[in-house]
Order: sequence, then structure tokens, then C-alpha cells
Amino acid sequence: MKKNFIKIVVFVALTITVFTSCKKFLDVQPEDKVLETQLFSTKLGVQSVLNGLYINLAKNELYGDQMSLSTIEILAQRYNIPSTHSLTRVATYVYNESPTNTRLESIWTAAYANILNINAFLENIEKYKGTVDPSTEAIFKGEALAMRAYLHFDLLRLYGPRYSTVDSTKQSLPYYEGSKSSINPLLPANEYMVKVLKDLSDAENLLQADPIITGGVNTAGATETADFLKSNRNFRFNYYAVKGLQARAYLYRGNKVGASQAAKVVIAAADKFKWTTTANALNEKVNPDRTFSTEMIFGVMNTQLYTRYTALFDPNVADAGILAPLPARLATVYESNDNDFRYNLNWQIPSTGVKSYRTFYKYADVVDKTKTFRFTIPLLKISEMYYIAAETEPLAADGINYLNVVRLNRNLINLPPTAVLNTELQKEHQKEFFGEGQLFFYYKRRNITSVGNGSSTANITINYTVPLPLSESQYR
Repeated sequence: MKKNFIKIVVFVALTITVFTSCKKFLDVQPEDKVLETQLFSTKLGVQSVLNGLYINLAKNELYGDQMSLSTIEILAQRYNIPSTHSLTRVATYVYNESPTNTRLESIWTAAYANILNINAFLENIEKYKGTVDPSTEAIFKGEALAMRAYLHFDLLRLYGPRYSTVDSTKQSLPYYEGSKSSINPLLPANEYMVKVLKDLSDAENLLQADPIITGGVNTAGATETADFLKSNRNFRFNYYAVKGLQARAYLYRGNKVGASQAAKVVIAAADKFKWTTTANALNEKVNPDRTFSTEMIFGVMNTQLYTRYTALFDPNVADAGILAPLPARLATVYESNDNDFRYNLNWQIPSTGVKSYRTFYKYADVVDKTKTFRFTIPLLKISEMYYIAAETEPLAADGINYLNVVRLNRNLINLPPTAVLNTELQKEHQKEFFGEGQLFFYYKRRNITSVGNGSSTANITINYTVPLPLSESQYR
């Protein structure tokens, strides 16, 4: 990472959210010790700093757009991006030209900026120890460590080598555990993953008293701090989000036993992440919860989500700019099955006639502006835990059973025990995670190099060798 950039980030340090409104936030410079002392001398101040870290996750450069809706999905050939489209270089893996390189640069910069902000938070909560009670401090620190692991892990999945190859022993990316203005060495992927899993293990230990374990996802408490801790736990790095991320990370490393064990911890608590209903998926026409937010283990709230929807997916966007699949590709993914909740609800031919093909409505706004699921982008869902359990079962027929749980809750018939598990898993990943940024990583982990070209009926070879941005490579 560019040395000057690190210094700027460390001096700017923390984006703080003041919860008089979820849209208001304050940039604070930590070299101003008066402001630092003020922030970390009250519970509300510490809460505000942590909230700011979550708001940063939801920025368009990260999970508010590029790592969920657009860039990472274009790399997975989700959309029809012909030569006339403004993002054709992204879809054809021209990594060293604009706009691909600028997008990859912005992801890298935003992710490492927030990592350094997280580290500053962890350092300051220790420096001003006693501002919050020990149990609350443990939860705050656990959330921050999980967030640090999440960001580092996705950076490795995007810019790093395929882990299952010999490249996992070569230099990959830097791992930052402090806010010092120094350039950390590039670590081999295997050493890097040790640090990811160490952060998750520490987070798990700190979150043993997470209210989500004994309560629900949205339980309320009796005090200001209790309310803060107990409300909307699926928008925080809660205990089950840590276990879910452990499952994802273990599977990435090829540790099927560890992945299975972690996933099944979450599955055992699946009643906290309830499946969407037929009433929501098929009958609700005005205010449907298209993201199935009740199934979400962890996600972000992007207050700019509907601005992004209008720019990327709205039927009124010209063909040269809209993100929408080829009709034939979309029909293939969902096997032309209108019974599938994911197909029926999220893909429609616009009634206005401006497009003759189905466009993406998953992130369209609803009429009732009081709905709690508005602005939601899921990043970890209960369905993924069933997919991981399926993939890690020793017997393929047992894996099919886990897969059928998801299918049942998507209004699909059961697969026979003799179905080819990996084939069906790939189909499910293609159906389930549209606009959530997971398919590219699935392809890369499985080394699926030839996939359906988003812009034609032919196949395309994915180039997984995403270069480090110039801000990192040219200063090493």
C-alpha cells in the first residue's frame, strides 16, 4: 500500500456515526487528542465509532455496490456486457485499463482504509479501558475483529492466488493488525489465512455472551447500551456471523471438517434466520422483501442503495449501461422455472414496455418506506450454511439432503439422492447469490475456469489473476 496513503488514512482514521440519524456521520482526526478523548470517554462515543466502521462497509466502493451489486458480479459473467457497454473491459478481464483498474483500486483502498480504522478502534478501546463495561467491551472488540477478518479474507479471495494451488505458499497480500503508518510485508496466502482464522477465533471467544445466542435477531433490551447490543444483530458481526465466516474460510482452505462443524453450529440456530415465506415471495406485490432479509446472518445497510439501483438496474437505463442478463442465460440459470421464488420475485419484464427482457428488481425500493428491510444487502445467509454442509458431507446423498432444504424453501421439488452434488451446488450458487458478490469466489475456489459468457451463448475463460493495484505494487 502506498506509504503516503497509509499516513493519510491513519491521520483521518475513523468515520463516526452519530445515531441521531443513520445518515449523519462525522469524520474525526485522531491526532486531535481532545476529540479522541471525548469520543472514547462515553459509551455513546464508543458506539458511534463502531457504527462508523459499519457505515464504511456499506460504501459503494465496498459492499454497498462494487463487492456485491456490480464489479464482482460482472467478473462472474452475471450480466450481458457487450462491446458497446461502458463496462466491457471489466467483463473481459482487462485488468490494467480503465474502468477495471480504477474500480479495483477503489475496492483495495476502501478496504484497507477501513481495516486501519478498525485497528485504531481496537487500540483506543484498550487505551480508554473502562468506558464501557467488560461484557460490552468484549462484544465490541469481537465485532471489530470479525470485521477485520471479513475484509482481509475478501481481499485475499479477490487479489490473492487460488488457495488450493502451490501459489498459496507465495507472497500474496499484507495483513494489518495495527494503525501504524508502515508498509506491511506481503504474506504467503497460507500465513495470511492463519491470521484470518486467528481473528475469527478471537472474535468467537469474545462473542460468547452475544445477545443473539440467547435471544432473537432483533430483541430489545432495557437500557441504552442493551438496546444497542440487542437490536438488529444481523446487521452486526454477531456470533453466528463469525461461525458462518469461519465455515466459509475453512472451506476456502480445503478444511472440510472445520467448515462442516462451523456451518452446522449456525444451522442448529436456523430458527433465528427464518426462511422467507410464500406470502412474501409470491403473494406480496407492493412491499415484498426481495432480499429475504429474515434469512440473513449478516448484511449491510446502504442508505444509497436505491440510488445505485436506479443507476445500474432500473429498466429506464439504456442498454449500454444497464446490468441485466441475456434472456437465454437467465432462463438457463433458473431452468425456466417460475416456481422458484428467486426467479419469480426478482426478475420481471417491465410493465412499461421500456425493455423486452427481464430486469433485476431485487434491490428496487418498496412503497412502504417504514419497512425494516429497506436498504439491505445480504453478505452471509443461512442458505450458504446449508450449501457448505452439503459440500462437506462425506456421502453425496447426505449432501443432497442439505441442498434439498434450501430448494424446499425456494419452492422447488427435491433432487433425487443420485443427483450429481457438485453440479447441483453450482446451479444453486448461480441462482441464490445474484447481486450478492459470491459467485466469482465460488468459481475461483472450485477452479471453474470456463463458464457461460454473460454476453453470448458461448463460454468464456475467467481470468482469476487479479493484479495488485498500482498504489500497492509500485511502492514495493
